[in-house]
Amino acid sequence: MRVSVFSTKPYDRSFLTAANESGEHDLVFLEPRLTPQTARLAEGSDAVCAFVNDDLSAPVLDQLAEVGVKVVALRAAGFNNVDVAAARRLNLTVVRVPEYSPHAVAEHTVGLILALNRRIHRAYNRVREHNFALTGLLGFDLHGRTVGIVGTGRIGVCVAQIMRGFGCRVLASDPQHNDAATAAGAEYVPLERLLAESDIVTLHCPLTPDTRHLIDNDRIKLLREGVMLINTGRGSLVDTRAVIDGLKSGQIGYLGLDVYEEETDLFFEDLSDRVLGDDEFARLTTFPNVLITGHQAFFTSDGLHSIATTTVANLAAVERAGPDGVTGPNRVC
Repeated sequence: MRVSVFSTKPYDRSFLTAANESGEHDLVFLEPRLTPQTARLAEGSDAVCAFVNDDLSAPVLDQLAEVGVKVVALRAAGFNNVDVAAARRLNLTVVRVPEYSPHAVAEHTVGLILALNRRIHRAYNRVREHNFALTGLLGFDLHGRTVGIVGTGRIGVCVAQIMRGFGCRVLASDPQHNDAATAAGAEYVPLERLLAESDIVTLHCPLTPDTRHLIDNDRIKLLREGVMLINTGRGSLVDTRAVIDGLKSGQIGYLGLDVYEEETDLFFEDLSDRVLGDDEFARLTTFPNVLITGHQAFFTSDGLHSIATTTVANLAAVERAGPDGVTGPNRVC
């Protein structure tokens, strides 16, 4: 199968090439993101391989179908960037990587919590300037604090296990209760109660129409004053303007983000020699109690290996058995 791989970085090429060691697929690596302007680069390919910030809206899918593409292989778990109805209309098979390394994202989440709490990012810069003063670096013990986990899939469960190890009380909110979360020591409560009682709130739910701007002005008012908010899920789970207002008022005392609502034109690129046009992102970076990483929570060797091997296996299954070759959570449509 000939596959056009969009949004290719050197690590994508390395891990996908290793996973395709047999040479079963002809992988064509393309640096540009998949957009209406680049979709026709896939001409001559049976499939496209796309990442989180690639555009898989109806106009793009129409173009892909016109040039003969039959399969969309997502090297990610989320598929909020795919117009699933359009894919079905065009008889496109869409597959994904529902589980790669939940530990990678969970551990990065906890890394953000620890860094924000103990101001490690600020301390690092101070020491580099030979400033060893401790004023402004005061943290708190995690032991005995309440952590609220919104979304209890495999990542949320991993976070619950880790935070219970710190001696935290763990609350959980999810329309579908997961026995593994309960076994890890989480207590399921309504979202409103979780927000009101938690010292730390961390988001691990998928982005859907129901969860878009899950954290908005109204829900920020429910939070404990000075709460720590962490988002390693999808950027649009939080309303950025509302969060900025929450930071300014002190309702939000700490903010850790690995994703951002308008990250498409920012993340995964080196923009160090440019002036950013995104005023809201620029505003976020001015707060001393905000820590942002560029969508790197998934970025471990274990995670990339799993993403690559599952993606190649998905493509092989479709090639050998057609759309029905991939079943269960790996298949979107």
